[in-house]
Amino acid sequence: MKTLTAEDLQHLLKSLVSHKRENEWVEFKKNFHSPEEIGETISALSNGACLHNQPRGYLVFGVENETYGIIGSTFKPKSEKIKNEELESWICQRLNPRIDLRIYEFEYEGKYLALFEIPAVTNQPLTFFNVAYIRVGSINRKLRDFPDKERKIWGKNKDSNYEKEIALEKVSASDVVSLLDTQHYFDLIQRPYPSTREAVIEKFISERLILRSDRNYSITNLGGLLFAKNLKEFPSLFRKTIRVIVYKGKNKLDTIKDIQGTKGYAVGFEGLVDYINDQLPQNEEISKTLRKQVRMYPEEAVRELVANALIHQDLYEKGSPVIEIFSDRIEFTNPGLPIITPIRFIDEYQSRNELLADLMRRLRMCEEKGSGIDKVIFGSELFQLPGPEFLVQEKHTKAIMFAHQRLSQMDKRDKVRACYQHACLKYVSNEKMTNQTLRDRFMIDEKNSAMASRIIRDTIADGFIKEDDPSSASRRFARYIPFWA
Repeated sequence: MKTLTAEDLQHLLKSLVSHKRENEWVEFKKNFHSPEEIGETISALSNGACLHNQPRGYLVFGVENETYGIIGSTFKPKSEKIKNEELESWICQRLNPRIDLRIYEFEYEGKYLALFEIPAVTNQPLTFFNVAYIRVGSINRKLRDFPDKERKIWGKNKDSNYEKEIALEKVSASDVVSLLDTQHYFDLIQRPYPSTREAVIEKFISERLILRSDRNYSITNLGGLLFAKNLKEFPSLFRKTIRVIVYKGKNKLDTIKDIQGTKGYAVGFEGLVDYINDQLPQNEEISKTLRKQVRMYPEEAVRELVANALIHQDLYEKGSPVIEIFSDRIEFTNPGLPIITPIRFIDEYQSRNELLADLMRRLRMCEEKGSGIDKVIFGSELFQLPGPEFLVQEKHTKAIMFAHQRLSQMDKRDKVRACYQHACLKYVSNEKMTNQTLRDRFMIDEKNSAMASRIIRDTIADGFIKEDDPSSASRRFARYIPFWA
């Protein structure tokens, strides 16, 4: 969103008051009453702007709302504090999803005014303290009391695309190469760096990383997220930087390290994966000729789950991808709920960020569509780890890889999950699970085949797998497939 100049503010104010009326996306006030009232009004105006196809709403202090006369205000929102916290920060922390709220203080014909520029919400109602509001007349009302309006907001902007939105506008060609790591892009695609800046710009335009805008350029969210040299230069994107937290034990009581990335995803990806792997515990493997350290988790699986957290996050949702390393597991958490049910992650694929996913694949940062989770499960089996777990939380999706456990240490749920994932892996590889393949997966001795049979029975009873040929009377050569096959 463009920063308004003093001249822009003068013209905007005159335009707003010339209509001689308030509406669902414009509100005038004389002075400050309470921070709660401002938060509720911001929610209402953003939701109203969405309903009426307006790009943004406005809250103006210093205008008489009966006569629409410009009278000035004593309210200075940029210096207002709520219990030692700046008003703007206090409000923004209580809005969901996070929006690029702008506050301006300026003078008009010797009168002081304050203006809040509020982007229209894009794909869900804007809430304040978890409640969404809408303007009805001159009153803020709870949106849930108007289900038709609420449905319209949820139904709008289904084709909105965070990747195509603008992160920075009106930048020069030199700004583009200063802000974005253009060299890294050409290194990743294994092409020589062009001899002219114009050729670099044209390539970035073709990838939709930047857009041409008159004589200047705009950097898209896709360009900033992937290739920013420093995401702090992109205020609207910095909240999407990745965190890695290392804990001492199995819980969050003792934090050893907590770092937050600053580079774009493509620029910092290899370093991020290497850093995570360096923090992971290792096992010592002793052979006849040497003693060596072996990582406890498969590096390829870690790489895929990091990429997965980036690609499948809901970029409109609050928060950033977080990787948490405990002594007995790694948790990969990304904002937003999955589009498909986690139980079908291995055989289904759908991403809400197709441009991001497509470019990350072409840059060889992750696997082709639909094969990433296969590799995570294959790696877990190869390293004799419990099956990874995929959880859907209130506003997040979490993938968990567990450290090595003997079969005797796993509970029934762990065994059933691993059995189902093994059947899925065999099926997508054009094979079928048998008692023998499951024994190999768990390293169960042939004389203990009854143990594998019991796990298979439990998995069938829970509805995750079924017999490939129910009419066959042979238990010894029975084959099994996932419930959805």
